This record gives sequence, structure tokens and C-alpha cells, in this order.
Amino acid sequence: MKNDLTTVSHSLAHVMAQSVNRLYKEVKQGVGPAIENGFYQDFDIDKTITPQDLPKIEAEMKKIISENLEFKKEIISKKEALALYKNDPYKTELINEMNDQKISIYKSGEYTDLCKGPHVKSTGELKNYAYKLNKLAGAYFRGDEKNKMMQRIYGIAFNNAKELRKHLLNLEEAKKRDHRKLGKELDLFVIDDNIGKGLPLIAPKGAIIRKAILDYEYQLEEEAGFEHVFCPHIARTEMYKKTGHWQHYKDVMYAPFGIDGDDYVLKPMNCPHHYMIYASKQRSYKDLPYRVAEPGTCYRYEKSGELSGLLRVRSLTIDDSHILMTEAQIENEFKTCIKMIAKIFNAFQLKDYYVRLSLSDPLDAVKYIADPKTWDKAGKKLEKIIKDNNLKYIKAKGEASFYGPKIDYMVKDSIGREWQMSTLQLDLFMGKRLNLTYKDENGQEKNPVILHRGLTGSIERTLGILIEHFAGAFPLWLSPIQVKIIPVSDKFITTAQKIKDKFKENNIRCEIDNRTESVGKKIAENIKEKNPYAIVIGKKEAKSGKLAVRTRGKKNIEEIEIDKFIKKLEEEIKNKK
Repeated sequence: MKNDLTTVSHSLAHVMAQSVNRLYKEVKQGVGPAIENGFYQDFDIDKTITPQDLPKIEAEMKKIISENLEFKKEIISKKEALALYKNDPYKTELINEMNDQKISIYKSGEYTDLCKGPHVKSTGELKNYAYKLNKLAGAYFRGDEKNKMMQRIYGIAFNNAKELRKHLLNLEEAKKRDHRKLGKELDLFVIDDNIGKGLPLIAPKGAIIRKAILDYEYQLEEEAGFEHVFCPHIARTEMYKKTGHWQHYKDVMYAPFGIDGDDYVLKPMNCPHHYMIYASKQRSYKDLPYRVAEPGTCYRYEKSGELSGLLRVRSLTIDDSHILMTEAQIENEFKTCIKMIAKIFNAFQLKDYYVRLSLSDPLDAVKYIADPKTWDKAGKKLEKIIKDNNLKYIKAKGEASFYGPKIDYMVKDSIGREWQMSTLQLDLFMGKRLNLTYKDENGQEKNPVILHRGLTGSIERTLGILIEHFAGAFPLWLSPIQVKIIPVSDKFITTAQKIKDKFKENNIRCEIDNRTESVGKKIAENIKEKNPYAIVIGKKEAKSGKLAVRTRGKKNIEEIEIDKFIKKLEEEIKNKK
């Protein structure tokens, strides 16, 4: 009978730790949980572990598995646990913070570790699974930069060797698609320590992609009746205290600074700014739904170890919208946003996705506004909307925002990796908290409910995901250079310029490669640049007036008249093929 893979991964983490303890002296350990597709363990060792050490650790793991050691659970007192780990400051700190007076440990042979379990019955059962130690990293104990940096060893685990091989191939493909690598090669963005960690600089070609995304979003928003606003990058700290963001997000907010005796902060989100536009005058039920949208740049202090290219940044532009509405309008407004998200995913060629219904945890009175009835009402409303719109979904307790449940879109890219992108949040609290009002049909003041919509989420993150999804080979509508023009010699630059002017008149982005390099080298470099189309201009093309078009990924050359080619490109751009 097969064990749950999480249990297997957890057991392998213990075996790896036991192996390290056998191989090295005076090993101290941090945490070591099972994670998606595997496990990790943090170590404090005098020796620096290198990739060359991993096969040796794996070999010792194999030996421990062959010894078929039983995983024995024991319950000991807190005093006994402290005595057991008196020489390990990390375990001592964890034990001291435990409220329980009875502590769970697991033993396997000579190795003992703090653990609640579960584990497989014995190390021998692990021979039926496939695993590999695949990565090293530095990690602060408990993720706190004030603590010592530890050495983290990662491992992956699968049911069999075939699944492991497939995963390793995907990892190799992911390396090729790494947006940090491709971003540099394709000149899309820069992260420079002179500016600061987590503060990406979008280069001209990256800015073209960014603009293309936002232009399409603007089009979708205008078709759906949204109005656009722009707001400053700072606000008074008092505003965030009123909304509750200060209490719930202060750990990721930058330190306040003084202006004219008031405390201000870099905005971590756009919501309060949009609310104050709504509150600037009396609203009627006839004004609702009130839809405002903005690609607003926000600032959040992410820990250095969690920053990752464009995927995790400190400066993020959220394609935000806030819809203030009556309760009767909730379902229609969500339906509109669900359709918009479907359209933009289709344009991004992201076909495989589901949604996560992120709910509150009723037992967590600190993280969430305490109003069980309203939470229950909002959660049921969102579940109905999900079902009515035929969305595949799962439920996730404890993943809601502090002010309401949400629908999070979980998207799989072209190699099967999962990303969290768009989000639709239902807020039944903030209208009352900020005294946002409208007058109903009877002239009575009511509080609107709010839909917080991130169409794709962070634009920076979206760009990073798309770089990896397309491996840098963007569809025509997103490509910074849509057509590369390659004259075979300087004699044909004038002809190339005329062709470029014609493309420019029709809003097609093109570039002439007029360097004194061979045609073969120019074509090879165009392939590396991943441009959708290339046109070679020589004597034959100049005389015939036809274009010799090379299409990305195809060997054959198509001869086509320029007007016909332009029409083809316009159709491809329009349909987001």
C-alpha cells in the first residue's frame, strides 16, 4: 500500500538529516518540513555544503533506508526536551515557545528529532519511492534576517523513477525559461543594486510588452464600463489605520515619514485612494455600480531572501479596480470581471486554470474582522458565483483577505507550473468602516459593498510569468520587435527603410539590422532574439517588390506582397493569436 507523498517527503527529510548528522560533526538543525514535490532541512554546520557533497549525502540516505530503521514516536516532557537539545539553540528556542508541556519526538536508529509526524513505519519503506537532493540555499532561521544564516538542503520526492525523471526534465526546461536569464538576454528589465533590491527597472523592450498588456486591459475595461483614475504614491498613515491595513499589513509597509507634522507612508495598496475618490461627493443608487481602475504602483517590504526577479518585488504595479455597488449588483459585477479574466488569459494562451475560494479561518480572531455571519454570507455568495460561472474550484480556509473572501485564479503555464494570478475579492465591511454611502430609491443612506479586482495582479509578476510561459518567444501582439528587416548589404538599406516606414504607418513594430555583418549571422541573432518575423531584403526582393518572410520556428521562406503581409499581421495582432 502506497503512503501519502507528503508523509514520504517528511520521512525523507528525517533520513536526510540523519545522514548529515552521520557525515558531519556538531550539526545543529532548524526546521525541515515537507513542501510541494519534496522537502528541505536547515542546518548549522561549520563546513559549507556544496553541490559536490549532495551525492555523498544521498549515498548515506540509501544506506539508512537499507537499514530499515523503525520510526518510533515518543512523548516526552518539555523539561526532558530541553535537556535533550541543550546544545542546540535552534531546537531550544522552538521548545521554549511551545505551550504544550508534552513534546512529540521521533526516533529512527540513533537519530532523534522534534516532530509531530506522521512518518512511514520504517526507513525501508522509502526504497519504493524516487528521490533526489537537488538544491542548496541560504536561509535565515525562521525567516528572520536578524537570525543566523543557515544552510538549506532541498530534496524532491516522487512515487516512482518515471515521475522523478519527468520532473527533472521540467526543471531543466524551467532553467532555460528563467525570466531573470531571458530578461537579461532579451534586454527586457534590469535590477541594479544602485537602485535597490526588488526594484525592477523595465527596459524599452520590456516597456513595450508592459504597454501592450495595459493597452489591452484598458480596452477590456472601457468595454465593460470602467473609468480610469491615477493616484499618488504616498498617503497619510492615518488613512491606513482607518481601513485596517496598518494593523494587518504593517510588517510589509515601509516606515512612515513626516510631512508638515503628519505621518505618511509609501502606499502598499490602492484601495484607500479609490475610496476617497468615491467619497468626494454624494452618490446615488443611480451612480452604482461605480467602477474605477488604475495600474497603480505600490510598495511592500519583502524580505531579501524572498525576492525573485519580477516574481517577488518591492515595487509592484497592480492592475487594480474597485467596484462599489449594491448587494443586488454583486453577481453581475463578478460575472463581468470573470469574463474579462477569461479574455485576457485567452490572449496570454493560458488555457489551464482553476480558482481557489479563499475563506477566513473562524478561529483566527486576529487576522480577520470578527463578524462570523457576514463572513459566512460572503463566502456562500462567492461559492454560488463560482458555480454559476462554471469555474473549477477548491476551497482554502485561512487564505482570505482580512476584509473578505476572494476568488484566486491558479494558472498552469506551458510546462505545467502553477501560478497565482488574478483575484476577485468581495468586501462587505469597508463601506461601513469608512462610512462610504449612497442614497437609495427612498433617499435613505446605505453603505455600498465592494469588489476588489486584480485583473492579472502585479504587472511585473505577470511579465515574469509570461517570459517563462512563452520562453521569451512572445506572440505577435506582445513582441517588442514584431518584424526584423535584414538587408543583405548597404545597397538595400534605402529599400529596407521604405518597408519600415510602411510598417510604421500601420502600427507594426519593426527594426532594421543595418550592421556590417553577414546575412547568416544576422539571421542567427534574430533567431536568438525570438522575433516573430524576419524579412531579408536583397536584389531579388528589391526588384520584385515582394518580401521574403521567415516565420519564427519555421524553415521555409514565404514570398508575399507587403500589403498582404501587413493585412496578415494586423489580423494576427487583432485576434491575439
